[in-house]
Parts: sequence; structure tokens; C-alpha cells
Amino acid sequence: MSTLKWKLDPTHSELRFKVKHLGISNVSGNFESFDASIESTDSTFKTADVKLTAQTESINTNNPDRDKHLKSGDFFESEQHPEMIFEAKGVDLTQDEIEGSLTIKGVTHPVKLEVELEGTAKDPWGNEKIAFSVSGKIKRSLWGLTWNAALETGGVLVSDEVKIYGDVQFVAE
Repeated sequence: MSTLKWKLDPTHSELRFKVKHLGISNVSGNFESFDASIESTDSTFKTADVKLTAQTESINTNNPDRDKHLKSGDFFESEQHPEMIFEAKGVDLTQDEIEGSLTIKGVTHPVKLEVELEGTAKDPWGNEKIAFSVSGKIKRSLWGLTWNAALETGGVLVSDEVKIYGDVQFVAE
């Protein structure tokens, strides 16, 4: 049985997040440097090996001071933990979900994300392409990202819940 291999097309892919600030608005950001691959023995992706690696140093919220804080020991500890890794065995397109493990700062927990096959196409140069959108929520405290500040009015500066969004396009190898 042959294996279908797909590599990330980084110029047509995004990995973003949102987190609630002060309990009233969202702060958005993205990881500018990440890679992903899919290997599957069939076109349904039920048996696919999926791996995504994001460079924590590449976090960008359009605020250099906040980005520096996010790279520090209060959050990602980018010098000691340069990568965040998601791995999954299989994609259930009939249920529009993917279950895998997410490793941040050396801590691994299971996560379930929504996934949608956006389609397949052949580009003008004859390359087979496939695209997925992915979304979900995690609690950052599970991975030791617990920094926060209490507010006078109650509540905290940064929510524990982080919303994750990915739009990823792959090219057949």
C-alpha cells in the first residue's frame, strides 16, 4: 500500500489564536514560522499521521513588548522550549474533528479540534493541493502558561481559554 505524503505550503497557510483580555475584548496573534506534514495510506485521512510544529519565538501579536513577554518564562519560555508540537493519528472527516496531542513547554495533553476539508485542486504548475481549516479551544494553564494579574473589579487580565484557528494548505510530495 502506497503512502500519500503532503507538505505544508507556508505561503498559503496561517496559524492564529485569540485570547480574552480584561474579560471584554480579544487579543489576536499568530505564529509566523511553522511547518506541518500529513502522511496517509488512503485519501480519507482516517489513517493519517499529522504533525505540526510551530516556533514559539515566531509569535506575533503586533505589539513587541507583549511578544517579548509571551516569549519569556511567564509564558512559552522560547529559549528553553523553541517548539510547540501537535501530533495526531488520523482525521475523522465524517465527524469534522481531529484528536491528537499538543506539547507546549515539554508538557503534552490531548486535544480535540474541529477540522474541515476545504477542498482539493491542481495549481497552474500541475501541483496537487489540499486545504483544511482547523479551530478549537484550549486552556493554557494545562501547559503551565499560568501568568496572570488580578483585576480590582474581579476577574483576571488574560483568560485561561485560548481559541486556535488554522487555515492550512498542503502540496503533494
